[in-house]
Amino acid sequence: MAVFTGAGVAIITPFTENNQVNYEELGNLIEYQIAEGTDAIIVCGTTGEASTLTHEEHLECIRYTVDKVAKRIPVVAGTGSNCTETAIYLSQEAQKFGADALLVVSPYYNKATQKGLEEHFTAVAKSVDIPLILYNIPSRTGCNILPRTIANLFKNVDNIVGVKEACGDVAQVAEMMQLTNGEIDLYSGNDDIIVPIMSLGGKGVISVLSNIAPGPTHDMVYRYLEGDVAGSLNLQLKYFPLIKALFCEVNPIPVKKAMQLMGFNPGHLRMPLTEMEPANTQRLINEMKAVGIKIAE
Repeated sequence: MAVFTGAGVAIITPFTENNQVNYEELGNLIEYQIAEGTDAIIVCGTTGEASTLTHEEHLECIRYTVDKVAKRIPVVAGTGSNCTETAIYLSQEAQKFGADALLVVSPYYNKATQKGLEEHFTAVAKSVDIPLILYNIPSRTGCNILPRTIANLFKNVDNIVGVKEACGDVAQVAEMMQLTNGEIDLYSGNDDIIVPIMSLGGKGVISVLSNIAPGPTHDMVYRYLEGDVAGSLNLQLKYFPLIKALFCEVNPIPVKKAMQLMGFNPGHLRMPLTEMEPANTQRLINEMKAVGIKIAE
């Protein structure tokens, strides 16, 4: 059984004016997501600025999210690191807090070999008793988890059950699905190709778009699963310009700006991320209005 089916939000981490984690606002965002039909909360991922959280903040965000969600939908905790021992530590702590599953990114900067990747993910997975979803995003990590490596991990490690694929190469994803007999739980890591990934047997998406359009993102997946491929495609194409605007600067700069425009309180970005350029902000506003997202006065 998949950890979740549908649209999981890669939730942002809001900060206060003095650059501390704003847990009250995080709670508000969680309640908004659940009310709008999101199928899972993914906390402390790329969109959650995990790379600039201290270990203490990282773990407290996971603990807070698990407690706030209270088993209403699954919570997937981002616990990846470029240090295997750190990934093991974060993963074990997340399990203690009650996370339903883990999202573990490939080691960044080190640029491990495929053998190194297999050993890394195996060690992390075997240190816990909950499901693990691999996260392949070579554009950020400088390291591509190849289809054969994913297949080997899926076949040889019982609790490696899925993959968030953000390689952007649909042919590579197809090869991976062929090598796993279509049995691995596949989630799109790119909002602009949800429908193509669904066509390869995807279970859904781990989404940035869901932060500001949770209902439509959920519907995009479920219409496809229910056989309404045309309806799913219509939503993909409708939101395509907005998705592009959400990535016109590095994630999560645009999505935090979008949430601010909607009246949420996402707070600052932690450096080295900086505020959005005015021209890109206007582009974002235009695309938000085009799909009917209200801009707060």
